[in-house]
Amino acid sequence: MQERSSGFQWPAPWTPDILATLMFVVQEGKILLIRKKRGIGAGKVNGPGGKFEPGETALQCVLREVREELRINVTDAREMGVLHFSFTCRTIPEILCHVFMASSFTGTPSETPEAEPFWSPVEEIPYDLMWQDDRYWLPAMLGGKRFQAFFTFDGDRMLDYSLETEEE
Repeated sequence: MQERSSGFQWPAPWTPDILATLMFVVQEGKILLIRKKRGIGAGKVNGPGGKFEPGETALQCVLREVREELRINVTDAREMGVLHFSFTCRTIPEILCHVFMASSFTGTPSETPEAEPFWSPVEEIPYDLMWQDDRYWLPAMLGGKRFQAFFTFDGDRMLDYSLETEEE
């Protein structure tokens, strides 16, 4: 299925400045989220994740970032989609983000200098505290769909998007 805002145009050619990851752990109708303390999106609610280090795969990156940000080890990560972010102001880098979902981990989610973890009922996800794009692709992912999405932002404000989904 494809969904897009009117007149969506993705910049071409496009090369990301940053490769990144996000992880969403879901257990018993709840989703593990973070209040991001620093970096791009500081002050927003999101899933844990971050930038690739040299030589890392997307899976290696997301597992490391979750360990660093929450002090847990995810044991069943599966990649669900890819997000492409373009920003009109060039002070924010272009980002390609691999998104993972999991249901199992070891350890106890703990606050770190980067993140304050909390569990939210899936039906009460605080989209108003998150990046605007999350309300488009996150419900699809939680419904078991794989996705690819393209978003254009002006700072925090989403201007345009395109979302393609398919059953897992």
